[in-house]
Amino acid sequence: MSELTRLSRTPPDDLVVDTPREILAFDLAGETYAFPLAAVREILRVPLMTPVPRAPSPILGVISVRGKITTVVDLRRMLRLKGEEPDRRARVLLIDNRTEVVGVLVDRVQQVHHLVPEDVEDAGVVSSDVSDFVLGVGRPRDARGARANDDDIIILLDPTSILRHS
Repeated sequence: MSELTRLSRTPPDDLVVDTPREILAFDLAGETYAFPLAAVREILRVPLMTPVPRAPSPILGVISVRGKITTVVDLRRMLRLKGEEPDRRARVLLIDNRTEVVGVLVDRVQQVHHLVPEDVEDAGVVSSDVSDFVLGVGRPRDARGARANDDDIIILLDPTSILRHS
């Protein structure tokens, strides 16, 4: 497996997302979250990071990606989640909003899901201090098209909000 996985995605101009159609699901502190696939530029194994003195708590450090310095944030800290230290399955997702790229540390990448509008509930269903980061809640379907178990939900994150607060 290579150090870098490139994703096939729609161009950054299509980043405006009301209801994500394709999402990249990942684990974080025992829950399933996702970003719109269009916002994910690459998936990296966790590289060595250079710490940034006096940086806010969510900032883990900076890395160089093909000669460009990129900030890496701990999404768990940003969302105020508890959890264990990252293991060998942890990855850094490079999130792109056309003007900036930020690395986001996640516990494990799962898969790409395709959602139809009726599979997504509005962000209003999430009432917490992190609701600014949430686009909605998705309920994926299985391979036969049947709706998954009610316990199988995916919290859809807003990449623009994540980048704005990083």
